[in-house]
Amino acid sequence: MPVRIGLAAILALLVSPAEAATLDGRSLGLIWAVPFAGILLSIAILPQLAPHHWERWMGPIAAVWALATLLPLALVQGLGPAADAALHVVLLEYMPFLLLLFALYTIAGGIVLQGNLRGTPALNTGFLLAGTLLASLVGTTGASMVLIRPLIRANDDRRHTVHVVVFFIFLVSNIGGALTPLGDPPLFLGFLRGVDFFWTTTALAAETAFTAGILLVVFFALDTWLDRRDVTRPKRRDPTSDVPLRLRGGLNLVLLALLVCAIVLSGVWRPGTGLTIGSVRLETQNLLRDGAMVVLALASLVLTERRNRRDNGFTWGPIIEVAIIFAGIFLCLIPVAAALGAGHEGAFSGLLGLVSRPDGSPNPAAYFWLTGMLSSFLDNAPTYIVFFELAGGDPVRLMGPLAHTLAAISCGAVFMGANSYIGNAPNLLVYAIAKDRGVPMPSFGGYLLWSGGILLPVFGLVTLIFFR
Repeated sequence: MPVRIGLAAILALLVSPAEAATLDGRSLGLIWAVPFAGILLSIAILPQLAPHHWERWMGPIAAVWALATLLPLALVQGLGPAADAALHVVLLEYMPFLLLLFALYTIAGGIVLQGNLRGTPALNTGFLLAGTLLASLVGTTGASMVLIRPLIRANDDRRHTVHVVVFFIFLVSNIGGALTPLGDPPLFLGFLRGVDFFWTTTALAAETAFTAGILLVVFFALDTWLDRRDVTRPKRRDPTSDVPLRLRGGLNLVLLALLVCAIVLSGVWRPGTGLTIGSVRLETQNLLRDGAMVVLALASLVLTERRNRRDNGFTWGPIIEVAIIFAGIFLCLIPVAAALGAGHEGAFSGLLGLVSRPDGSPNPAAYFWLTGMLSSFLDNAPTYIVFFELAGGDPVRLMGPLAHTLAAISCGAVFMGANSYIGNAPNLLVYAIAKDRGVPMPSFGGYLLWSGGILLPVFGLVTLIFFR
């Protein structure tokens, strides 16, 4: 929370309430989407083509795209509106988003599942089911970090293990995060924009259960077939003996429960007090929520044995990368969100036509697939925001008469992040861990064959049943 207020103070020097004004989205053409597209393409392409250069230069690259947005915006719309928009984004969206990821990443990093079991089809399927449910409580990144190593250990004496990790990415690293704002970053951004905490639990339960259920059945059938093929061949030596699983760092489960309580409380308790910085009102409940995230993360660091994080391969690199990249994304998104908010009067009226029926009403199927396809190859969090704004950006209407549309956007962003390695951050994390543990993971194109052959038909069924 002090970091949040400190950044706010810097931005507040640029804008005062007297000169604060909103951006005129009707005057912002498609050219303003270039920096946003540029930073997303940089994230999608550069880590694959030049990973070492990306690690070194991602900060300057993000800064260049952000400045390519803010400086022209200040010249065209005025310093006051541009700085005011940046202040709103930093305080009300970026910092809460980053603090949640920091808290989940830190707390989940202190939980270790120790031991080893025999990776039978029944056990593997049960493991994936448990991980799918856990993902909505600790986030897809947290669940992936906690569970991927024990699952690989359980199957390290089997010849066919690629499918186990691939389905893990499908279910635990993506689809399982659909039931709460803690599960996947896009849903938390929706929460910050006014979507009720438990709306996702009730509105997306059927779609999530249907999708996960089909994938678990397909996995069990495939795993059973491959396990029977293994029986006819000489057994591989099991490098780890079978011992019962044991949880270390259980205190972090209590911290996670407190984190959930703090976030839920911020959505229902509204004392009507707060702090004003520049033109931005920071409500008391949100300040306390963000402060709780920091305190709980620090408590995890202090109270958890260091060996837990060491055994999890915990480093600060991923969260630092997220902080840098998303600072650029949120700032580059400012003019795009304003233009989308202008609706039919804005530059993206053509895109609005793609997701609308002939009578002008939203087409949930189009929202599901367009959000999903972009989330497959770009980051699903900003993609969610784009289509959230395109659908009107009013959380009350989107949870009410347009609930079908918001459900389609949410499912598209969360589910289809599983379509490629770069669709969601945990995908690459799991890929790297599995490869390091000797699993012959498919290439980028090979993974697309897996997701295309398995996920796309399932998503077609989801469309026919839920989003017609």
